[in-house]
Amino acid sequence: MSLPLEGLSAVVTGAGRGLGRAEALELARLGAAVVVNDYGQPGRDGSGEASAGPAEEVAAEIRAAGGRATAHTGDVADFQQARQLVELAITEFGKLDILVNNAGILRDRMVFSMTEGEWDSVIRVHLKGHFNTTHFAAAHWRERSKAAGGPVYGRIVNTSSEAFLAGSAGQPNYAAAKGGIVGLTTSTALALAKYGVTANAICPRARTRMTEDVFAGFEQPADGLDPLAPEHVAPLVGYLASPAAARANGQLFVVHGGMVAVVDRPRVRAKFDSKQDTFTYDELDAVLTAHYAERPEGETFAAAEVLGLKRT
Repeated sequence: MSLPLEGLSAVVTGAGRGLGRAEALELARLGAAVVVNDYGQPGRDGSGEASAGPAEEVAAEIRAAGGRATAHTGDVADFQQARQLVELAITEFGKLDILVNNAGILRDRMVFSMTEGEWDSVIRVHLKGHFNTTHFAAAHWRERSKAAGGPVYGRIVNTSSEAFLAGSAGQPNYAAAKGGIVGLTTSTALALAKYGVTANAICPRARTRMTEDVFAGFEQPADGLDPLAPEHVAPLVGYLASPAAARANGQLFVVHGGMVAVVDRPRVRAKFDSKQDTFTYDELDAVLTAHYAERPEGETFAAAEVLGLKRT
């Protein structure tokens, strides 16, 4: 019996630790040959010396289990290094079939305190990093499709966050980048569908060095698998990378601890029509002020409600 990803090749960025590592291992378990990318900086804020260690260790782990893997230690936020990453997959495995974008950093600060550098660095790694690899992978699939005279196989799985859905007061850069990733994903899904390529995004909830503050107070269970373990997220990535997910395109998923939710596109909550050619201030004051008066003052999504968790 063949494995669902047998004969396919994948790139996973940020795969030296946490979610990316779990995803790379899962794709390999399902039969894919994997390029394990990680810049290897020890700080979750992108600080420290780059190291080949994390990527090399995960690639070695895949090979030790009987899979095929090679490491890439470049910075995906660098346009040319992202090109080299995609080219490495093509050189090593003959083609690229699957791209999983996961690399990211955090530089948290309230919007009134955030520096230009803190904003730019997070947008660069998350949003530009996703674009860079997507650009070169998309060009590869488009060229293959033209040569084949029809659709080819391609899968993109991008990593967003519920921070963009519900807000995250101390992460304006991160929330903006993650919202941008969803926009990039839906645009890419429309642009590449005719070539046989799908693009989807996930909002994972997982306990990693990136989320240690978010889940402070949510203790790991003494027995059994942690519901916030990255291993809960990886199977969805494996599924979205597979032929079985051919009809899932331009979708957003929330995933954690044995739960997958498909997020609907935004819906109109209320609609008001002017009684004239156009609204006046007074008319808007009358209809909108009344509308918001019916809702709790300062209504927001509490983090615990969004995460569906209760503190222990």
